[in-house]
Amino acid sequence: MNVISSVLKRRSRVHFLLRGDRSIVTAHGSRTHRSCAAMKKRRLGVLIALFLVAYLGIGARLVHYGLAVPVSSGPIGIVSPVASRPNIVDRNGKLLATDLRLVSLYAEPRRIVDADEVVEKLSAVIPNLDWKATHRKLRSGAAFQWLKRQLTPRQQAAILALGIPGIGFRPEVGRLYPGGATASHILGHVDIDNRGLAGMERYIDRQGLADLRAAGMTNDVRLEPVRLSIDLRVQSIVRETIKEAMSAYQAEAAGAVILDISTGEILAMASVPDYNPNEPSRMMPNGKIDKEYEKGWFNRMSNATFEMGSTFKSFTLAMGLDAGVINLDSIVDASRPLRMGGFTIKDFHGRNRPLTVPEVFRYSSNIATVKIADMVGMDEHQAFLTRLGLLTKMETELPEIATPVQPRIWKKINSATISYGHGMATTPLQTAVAAAALLNGGKLIAPTFLARDRKEGAPATKQVLRPETSAEMRYLFNWNGLTGSGRSAQVPGYHVGGKTGTADKVINGRYATDLNFNAFLGGFPMHDPRYVVLTIIDAPLTGEQGRRLASFTAAPMVKEIVRRTAPLLGVQPLFGTDESYLLIGY
Repeated sequence: MNVISSVLKRRSRVHFLLRGDRSIVTAHGSRTHRSCAAMKKRRLGVLIALFLVAYLGIGARLVHYGLAVPVSSGPIGIVSPVASRPNIVDRNGKLLATDLRLVSLYAEPRRIVDADEVVEKLSAVIPNLDWKATHRKLRSGAAFQWLKRQLTPRQQAAILALGIPGIGFRPEVGRLYPGGATASHILGHVDIDNRGLAGMERYIDRQGLADLRAAGMTNDVRLEPVRLSIDLRVQSIVRETIKEAMSAYQAEAAGAVILDISTGEILAMASVPDYNPNEPSRMMPNGKIDKEYEKGWFNRMSNATFEMGSTFKSFTLAMGLDAGVINLDSIVDASRPLRMGGFTIKDFHGRNRPLTVPEVFRYSSNIATVKIADMVGMDEHQAFLTRLGLLTKMETELPEIATPVQPRIWKKINSATISYGHGMATTPLQTAVAAAALLNGGKLIAPTFLARDRKEGAPATKQVLRPETSAEMRYLFNWNGLTGSGRSAQVPGYHVGGKTGTADKVINGRYATDLNFNAFLGGFPMHDPRYVVLTIIDAPLTGEQGRRLASFTAAPMVKEIVRRTAPLLGVQPLFGTDESYLLIGY
């Protein structure tokens, strides 16, 4: 019994152990199965994630291609969307240039069924549509072709109403100049892709905007406005005045500039003929580009050089005074013409007698001016004009700057003729810049088209004349404004002083006997000079009282400009004084 009981107990333990082992095996197998399933799920999740990333990448690329602006010419390709540009404003914050959101019309030639019908319908909406070129594009079989860039909203709506399959629109940015031609030579213009081609627009690109555009960092980005030095009100008056003078005096061209003599800021500058930067090029009815219109691109104030005539006597007398070879009480003999290098130098309105230095300036004596230059010497003469920046290319923001023309090797006859403004050519703008140094205490300040104050202009300033010389030149400008050729530029209360210049016009390297290039170089108000104003008039056929000289053409232009702009510039008129104010500062 005990044995049986013992045997039964052992069987029971074995059965229990076997059953336990089976449970252990079963539990272990269950855990292994769950682990494999989880691993499979993780792998599947990773695969799904990879597929999602791949599809999202492809989708983003397709969206990028869909929004990109195709190339307008050449092989079909893709480029970045047209970039935005900063607004340009005047010194008072008035808008001069801004971007506009526009659309451009394109075609998918492969989807065009009837090219003739499409051209006919589009021509009813788009004026001056080039039928031949448009038809050729539509029949090209290409994937993409531009048909018309920068449409108006009205044109877009009209084309949509036509319901033409195979054509569409792309968003673009266009440049708007609210003032039209008012400041065209300062602002410049952009191309169809909004890239600066001229003027301050080109300057802005050169300052890094082009690089930002290439990196795609200017799209839909609000850029800080570029604040210019010009006053839009003054600019408008200057342009209007020279345009009217060009017409009234039947001249080929005209121009003017107003410069702040203490900061070097250009307050206004205009040259006519000019152009509308909203329409840089113009098509003629025959489909060809209007070359006559494009002549308006040429800025005569900074990008052309002229023999400035007797205005240069201002610099010659300043040179003599600064060198100490003359003073205001000096007497220079101008009684007889000079013979030099086979040439005879004489006075246009000769007094045929010795002249005081103020008389030399007032009567514009060539003979006496040559003698003063000879006292200083040829080398010093050349060095002096170089110091005033009249013989080297001017540095400023505007890209369109011409290089002065001078003799390759200076000889005595060159020094003689240059002393009264013949035999070398410089730009009107740098003539005005150099003249500012004659009136502001002898400081040559690099000109700028960007707004700045005196402190900001200090690094661009250098002393080129003794302050005493500047005071003596203010006296001479005043004197001529009251008693000489400057009387034609005089405005009551604003005391305009200056010097006329009448030069024979140079045509193909020869002096014309019947055409002049006239200028007036002035400053105001002479009791406390703040501004230089320079006007030019090229080849006038008539003038005040029917005369073509500078005192009857260029000087009256200055008078009109000062009369209208001085109040806007904050210049207070001074009345009721006698001529003793001429000696202020001397």
